[in-house]
Amino acid sequence: MIKELKSTEEFHKLIYDLDNTKEDEELKYLGDKPAIVDFYAPWCGPCKVLESTLKDIEEEYDGKVDIYKVNTEDALEVATKFRVMSVPTVLYIPTKGEPEMTPGAPSKDQLKYMLDGLIEKSK
Repeated sequence: MIKELKSTEEFHKLIYDLDNTKEDEELKYLGDKPAIVDFYAPWCGPCKVLESTLKDIEEEYDGKVDIYKVNTEDALEVATKFRVMSVPTVLYIPTKGEPEMTPGAPSKDQLKYMLDGLIEKSK
């Protein structure tokens, strides 16, 4: 299921507690399975394409990966912290190790490749 995070506070509770992480500290992921975060804006055409792609794959990855959407206009603080310069931007979060971020709307095959890598990295 794709979960829409409606605020910065939700992001802090479910993904990374940015309020309690110092600038030089490594982020500690709060989830128990890999995740992707789609940073989007409601007016963005490529974001709508990515939303469709995410819907296409959500059932296949259900229970393996958490999928979140963050409206950059509602959670500007989070977008700023992650230096989101354009939408869509996708944040890939393994349960172990550093997250990766890519701008643009990946194709279905690219997204599946990244998700498979996240799952493997998190084992």
